[in-house]
Amino acid sequence: MQLLEERILTDGNILGENILKVDNFLTHQVDYRLMKAIGKVFAQKYAEAGITKVVTIEASGIAPAVYAAEAMDVPMIFAKKHKNITMTEGILTAEVYSFTKQVMSTVSIAGKFLSKEDKVLIIDDFLANGQAAKGLIEIIGQAGAQVVGVGIVIEKSFQDGRRLIEDMGIEVTSLARIKNFENGNLNFLEADA
Repeated sequence: MQLLEERILTDGNILGENILKVDNFLTHQVDYRLMKAIGKVFAQKYAEAGITKVVTIEASGIAPAVYAAEAMDVPMIFAKKHKNITMTEGILTAEVYSFTKQVMSTVSIAGKFLSKEDKVLIIDDFLANGQAAKGLIEIIGQAGAQVVGVGIVIEKSFQDGRRLIEDMGIEVTSLARIKNFENGNLNFLEADA
């Protein structure tokens, strides 16, 4: 997605050798116009897939996921990273390791929001090692629902996340694919949409 790649080049900051900071438009402050455009791209890509739910993990995946859900006219569910006292029964959980925070979290979704009839599109802000997507795939599987695809805003293609998901037989659609970071710059691969 050219608009997204341009925004990354303009407002993204490279930290170290493998971290891209995009808090100016995605992970802290949200550019709703860009998120709306991202949502439309995902909706077009999966228009014929019969998506019934969009699922993400809190927090930075929520903005692109809600706009994708809006464009598809389906509900959006986000997995919670912290136990909530109101979530008391029928909870689906998975362990997820966060590359950015370097901590293991138990993420959860109330089972009442997913069913065997659901066809789910997972949306997330970043794909690096694939652990967040893997955890969501596990949770969705516990409900008996089908994961149709994983939509990613920014993929670090030099890490193993895409391979992990595709090895499960699930399609990955990334709107910006980073080939590498080199001398304080980044290089893109061709995006999936």
